[in-house]
Amino acid sequence: MKTNQINIKKAIAKGETSLGIEFGSTRIKAVLIDDRFEPIASGSYEWENRLEDDFWTYNLVDIITGLQTAYSEMKQEVERNYGITIRTIGSIGFSAMMHGYMAFDKTGELLVPFRTWRNTTTSIAAKELTDLFQFNIPERWSIAHLYQAILNEEKHLSRVDYITTLAGFIHWLLTGRKVIGIGDASGMFPIDESTKNYNGTMIKQFDEKIADKEFSWKLQDILPKVYNGGEQAGTLTEIGAKILDRSRNLQPGIPLCPPEGDAGTGMVATNSVRKRTGNVSVGTSVFSMIVLEKGLSKVYPEIDLVTTPSGSPVAMVHANNCSSDLNAWLGLFREFSEAMGQKLESNQLFEVMLNKALEADPDGGGLLSYGYFSGENITGLEKGRPLFVRSPESNFNLANFMRTHLFTAFGALKIGMDILTKKENVAIDGILAHGGLFKTPIVGQKIIAAAMNVPVSVMATAGEGGAWGMAILASYMKNKDQNVSLEDFLDKKVFEDVNGMEIYPDGMDVKGFEEFIERYKKGLAIEEAAVANLIL
Repeated sequence: MKTNQINIKKAIAKGETSLGIEFGSTRIKAVLIDDRFEPIASGSYEWENRLEDDFWTYNLVDIITGLQTAYSEMKQEVERNYGITIRTIGSIGFSAMMHGYMAFDKTGELLVPFRTWRNTTTSIAAKELTDLFQFNIPERWSIAHLYQAILNEEKHLSRVDYITTLAGFIHWLLTGRKVIGIGDASGMFPIDESTKNYNGTMIKQFDEKIADKEFSWKLQDILPKVYNGGEQAGTLTEIGAKILDRSRNLQPGIPLCPPEGDAGTGMVATNSVRKRTGNVSVGTSVFSMIVLEKGLSKVYPEIDLVTTPSGSPVAMVHANNCSSDLNAWLGLFREFSEAMGQKLESNQLFEVMLNKALEADPDGGGLLSYGYFSGENITGLEKGRPLFVRSPESNFNLANFMRTHLFTAFGALKIGMDILTKKENVAIDGILAHGGLFKTPIVGQKIIAAAMNVPVSVMATAGEGGAWGMAILASYMKNKDQNVSLEDFLDKKVFEDVNGMEIYPDGMDVKGFEEFIERYKKGLAIEEAAVANLIL
């Protein structure tokens, strides 16, 4: 056994490791790291949300099965590679898709199926609360879901004892603690930067607004307690250990850091928690996070104000749709290649098809696409219809087809980012990008650099994603010195020797994207017509 393997085996045995498990929109991933922040082993579970009774949801069976499968795969990889069974871990953290609504009664029963961030059923509530607070409350936020349920007079509200996010639920299940990290909390209810807690004035405003309903609860009482990055937020209980590790090898008592949202873990995974930095996370949805030097001049419905895991203010532009339609088209091309007797590996298919976009006309040849599997708040659509349109004069070829689908994946994001950069003059020194799209080098970076007109970097660690970022937060809790900030911990310990590739925006690409986005905005009427008339 090599020296490094021996050292890793010792680290595993002594519990000098950290584990991050993140519940993404299409995959649950577990990543175990050593004390040098290097991944030791990983495991995953593929899943999909379902539209049930007009709500996008994941059921509890899939949530628990996915948690256990991702952990089990990671554990088995450790056993195969290092010949040791995991019995303890230095620290653990859970993260998940932000926002949404999970409501429980006093017995812990889930009162309605989990309502995810993807639902756009809360537009009335979001608008009323935005007007009330004079603070943008997006449709995805937990408080919007709660208030919409109140407006709809849903029967379960009288029984509500606790509401939380998916990450908060997993943490509660395994520790018994009703807590949440400040970054995830900032997607439930507005945060007061000075107190690092929910905004007390807005809590009072909400309670006063619903006073006539005479519920037995007050809002503060049913929200999880807010913790900052670096604080310990509980320990793994005996029951929690049995749930996480079906083989019953894992021992209880392991410290857990605050559960976080995928936005926060994305910031950590890309070392973009300092002011004037930002990151873009690409998946089923896409969002950018820009750490602000100062507040915005006004309320914008397209811009969420959330926080880093250490509580710094962040402008978040979140688009519900990104890669789903692109993936669907690539699936169609895979079917064609298989029908021709050519079986391609996924990486090969993506690399060949995405690289075609580099051969395209700068604006995509006049083609137009909307990858709207669901509604899109930035462009004001409550529902979506994936759509591809062209005129007889368009330059219809494979290169332009691929470039158009990459452009449109970031179309709604571009509209939101233009508000920050063109209206608010927010300074951005650089963007760090992460997500599966960047496993194919250069292409995704060039497209995002064109959309935002700022340098875009991808680090060698980008493929590890949010689960790795969550493991870093767990390690920060365990290893930080008393006065070391998260920013310094990342700069001086985690990323000191990490290499990244930076791409500056190409002038022709920038001009091409600007032409495309004007076509995109004008064509929204076509998408609206499809939503109104394409009903199956």
